[in-house]
Amino acid sequence: MKVSKLFLFLSVFLTLIFPSSFLYPKARAVECGDSIPTDPNDLNSYIDNCKTKIDGLSVQKKTLSSTISYLSSQIALTESEIAQTQNELNSLNLEILELSGKIESINYSLNDLTTLFVTRVQESYKSNQSGGVLAVFNNASLKHLVKNIEYVKKVRDHDHALMIALEKSRLDYDEQKLAKEEKQKIVSALQTKLQVQQNQLAQQKQQSELLLATTKNNEKKYQELLSKASAELAAIQAVIAGKGSETEVGPISEGDRIATIISGASPCSSGTHLHFEVVSNKSHHNPFEYLNSNSLSWDNADPAQNGTGSWRWPMRDPIRITQGYGHTSYSSIYANNVHTGVDMVNSDDYSVLAVKNGTLYRGAISCGGGTLRYVHVDHGDSDYDTYYLHVNY
Repeated sequence: MKVSKLFLFLSVFLTLIFPSSFLYPKARAVECGDSIPTDPNDLNSYIDNCKTKIDGLSVQKKTLSSTISYLSSQIALTESEIAQTQNELNSLNLEILELSGKIESINYSLNDLTTLFVTRVQESYKSNQSGGVLAVFNNASLKHLVKNIEYVKKVRDHDHALMIALEKSRLDYDEQKLAKEEKQKIVSALQTKLQVQQNQLAQQKQQSELLLATTKNNEKKYQELLSKASAELAAIQAVIAGKGSETEVGPISEGDRIATIISGASPCSSGTHLHFEVVSNKSHHNPFEYLNSNSLSWDNADPAQNGTGSWRWPMRDPIRITQGYGHTSYSSIYANNVHTGVDMVNSDDYSVLAVKNGTLYRGAISCGGGTLRYVHVDHGDSDYDTYYLHVNY
């Protein structure tokens, strides 16, 4: 008894003196980069933590270390979202399986009730045909007559209940079948979503591998590439704003040779390629929306794109795309922005061709301590201008 009182006293004393978090420490919250949790609530917290971490890293000074951490967090986020989608699919598939069992059971019941109902209708028909109640009126006593009337009433009530049960089973069957079909539609949408997430994950892993391969895990190399990418983006924006130094050459026709791609590295370019831009009202447009469909070789980590328009390409086949339009692997790693054009090359033919008729201008602008050369074609009535960068005249 004394021991029990002492234990109670100590418990109260410790509760008053020390906070409960000290006596019973809370479990550490799941953090982005840990093993992906299996508990749905922990998984939601993990996803939120990844998003918060990515937002924080996106505004930090860009270093190789912060960029690797940024890409790793993106990969962790996508992997956790894939796990979440897979959980939803597993849950829905179980629900569909249960519904299939219910539908099968209801269908058996519906078949039995239908058979029973048809039998009752046939029996009632035969009874009416044979005289039924009239025969009773002619031959039976009053007492016997009352019993038969009561029997007929019970039969009628039974048939009525049978009809109600039959209709309820039919409604249940339709309802469960509709629920199953709706869940199957959701499963189909989730499977599409899962495929997109898996493709995104593969792309993010390629980005990380590309970063390590191009920088050789060297901060100095990374900063050089970052500086070059940022300078190119700034130069392109200046060119589009009309700040380049341009000289009018004259009218040209679609397919005319207007320049040659510079071989090797050049100001704001790490290697041989043509950067092609489509501009209208000083705004960048996706070149793939204007160029025609072609047999392209896709030489980067991004999802392949192709032309959907009618313009000819600014190079002869075969064309190899080294960077597409939009938020690309390269732009997210270095410039942290969208790539405003399309980079391409032909290993055998460096000729640059006009995609449409227009007026040709030769231009240059300062970039990365050198001079970036480009040509510009004003397409007149179409309100479009095209720019071709990293070229010689």
